[in-house]
Amino acid sequence: MTPAADHDSPAQAPGTNRVETFGCRLNAYESEVIRGHLDAAGKSGAIVVNTCAVTAEAERQARQAIRRLVRENPGAEIVVTGCAAQIDPARYAAIEGVARVIGNEEKMRAETWAQVDAPAIHVTDIMQVRETAAHLVSEFDGRARAFVQVQQGCDHRCTFCIIPFGRGNSRSVPIGAIVEQVRTLVAAGYREVVLTGVDVTSFGGDLPGRPTLGQMIRRLLALVPELERLRLSSVDPVEIDDDLFRLIADEERLMPHLHLSLQAGDDMVLKRMKRRHLRDDVVRLVEKVCALRPDTAFGADVIAGFPTESDAMFENTAALLAGLGIQHLHVFPYSPRPGTPAARMPQVPADIRKARAARLRAIGAANLDAWLAGRVGLRDRVLIEADDAGRGESFAPIALEPGHSAEPGAVVPVTILGVEAGRLIGRPLLRAAA
Repeated sequence: MTPAADHDSPAQAPGTNRVETFGCRLNAYESEVIRGHLDAAGKSGAIVVNTCAVTAEAERQARQAIRRLVRENPGAEIVVTGCAAQIDPARYAAIEGVARVIGNEEKMRAETWAQVDAPAIHVTDIMQVRETAAHLVSEFDGRARAFVQVQQGCDHRCTFCIIPFGRGNSRSVPIGAIVEQVRTLVAAGYREVVLTGVDVTSFGGDLPGRPTLGQMIRRLLALVPELERLRLSSVDPVEIDDDLFRLIADEERLMPHLHLSLQAGDDMVLKRMKRRHLRDDVVRLVEKVCALRPDTAFGADVIAGFPTESDAMFENTAALLAGLGIQHLHVFPYSPRPGTPAARMPQVPADIRKARAARLRAIGAANLDAWLAGRVGLRDRVLIEADDAGRGESFAPIALEPGHSAEPGAVVPVTILGVEAGRLIGRPLLRAAA
């Protein structure tokens, strides 16, 4: 998962509220909800740190940021929330300068931020939450694309993962609320929306009629025809439904980019992780999607050095990634999470984990370089994010040719001229729509 905030931003400006976001796109969406609640509550000068717990490194970065914010903003009200705070609130309450610690469920409630004489720790049992409330967000600070929560929590218990204890069990946002949120964002000028959640492909199992993710997307696109680009966050390789496959084949507004929650490419490691897929499931999925839409690019999350992973098991993962040519690879050295079964398994030495992660990143970089080179001469449509650069439809990094400019949020049709410094160079075909 990719950090979502400008963690090196300057000291707090007097009177302004600030939200520092770590971790996934769902956290980015929730931070915008928090920002709205702060403003509605009349807060002034509050600093909220929305933490992640996916790895020990993510928690370390959050703690480091909290201490820096305390040091740089003496006297400011500093509140810590997010998954790390949900899982271990006392640890964050003990950091000098932290005023409050708020749980993942509580942070989404307007009344939490309006409380007077609020408790120092306001964290309840996330496993008791049964519904996910809808929230309307009209903008995302400093972002060209918008994120929309469609699902929350996870019913699965992978042996390495602590996130269900921070997010609770799976629960879905009603389709009508999703449609209303997307309409609001499109009306605010957003050209691309990303559907996000903890386990997105489990969407709908708790709703009346049990609609699938594909059925929800089909209705969303039909009811919001003015939405230009729709993208999915991470999906499970064995939970893509038939409706979603049909959309991949037929719906141009659904971007040709799937990010897979892969984790490993060896069957024994996958079984010990308690994943729902095996190696061949991933191969069949990639082959099927490419047959339906050949321009699809793939991303994947992969853990290097999972407990008990032998050299041969690791080579199976490396061979799968190289063979499939996964272009957008996120690699994490295994990080033991106290309270998870994997933390009690025989551990791979840290130096081997680090070396294996470096090898997988090198494979990912080679895959990306080869794919980018193969796109020269093709056409694409780039969503400008900043500095006249952004992402194409298949999430390729693209910069406009020198001498051309476009505002963030514009979608610019381009011809790909070449590759430079790990990204494509595109010549605009038409003047971009604002």
